[in-house]
Amino acid sequence: MTTHLEAALNLAAAGVPVLPLRAGKRPVGNCHACTGNACGGRPNMKTSGPCQCPRPCHGWAAATTNPAVLRSAAWAVAWREAHAVAYHPGGARLTVVDLDNADAITWARQTLPATRTVPTTRGEHWIYLGAMQSANAVRPGVDIKSCMQYARWLGPGTGTMTHLPDTVRALVEREETTPPRAEMVSSLTRPATWDPAVATGCRHTKRYVDTGLNRGLDLVRACKESGAGSKAYGVASFIASQHAACPGPCDLDTLGQHIIDAAVSVGVPEQYARRAVSRGLDDLALLGRVS
Repeated sequence: MTTHLEAALNLAAAGVPVLPLRAGKRPVGNCHACTGNACGGRPNMKTSGPCQCPRPCHGWAAATTNPAVLRSAAWAVAWREAHAVAYHPGGARLTVVDLDNADAITWARQTLPATRTVPTTRGEHWIYLGAMQSANAVRPGVDIKSCMQYARWLGPGTGTMTHLPDTVRALVEREETTPPRAEMVSSLTRPATWDPAVATGCRHTKRYVDTGLNRGLDLVRACKESGAGSKAYGVASFIASQHAACPGPCDLDTLGQHIIDAAVSVGVPEQYARRAVSRGLDDLALLGRVS
């Protein structure tokens, strides 16, 4: 029987970055040195980041194709306790369309070009050549897993992979390009503020937080035609990373709501904006920070 490590090594040899998963399809928790982003972490995961930890810390960003790392003593405990293997689709220049139920599969068969498919416990993974932004719940029962996410390895599947179609990209892009409601734009351009009396565990001054917040909001509002949802995610992730060393609470919920409002003001549907900001703030929680 092939072990999880052996399966991971086979995938890595094919150029697919892999990592071990605990029970519940969860990544390995951070070690003590990386808890609270003390190592510098990889808050955006668009670059390798400063963390030099040899353990499989930082969720999907720990995924690697290096067999020496996979076989290392630092990863040994994780493999002994692993319940599954995950891979980073974006790192392999792939996109997984995760179909969670029969209705979603029917929609895919009627809408998307055929590609390699892998059965899952609830539905199917449709795997395409090409990477893109990830997003959950782009339509009922459909998640997009590519950059900045991992997918569970469930076998090679069947069929031939085809190139990522514009139809899949549009599932994410169209949520960011809804024409703005004019009455909301004018009501949300005043400077946003944050109350340090609520954030009793924050190490920053009100001026510092307000300045950074309003600069971020300006970046989101500048995306008047497209990209506001992605920008909201990036701003939320960056702001959360600034509070990594604070003992907390830092009232990140209030900061997040300001970002959501800014995204909505330029036409991003509120549900999508809330999801993007929540993911950005949750990046810090995944690194072990409790706010």
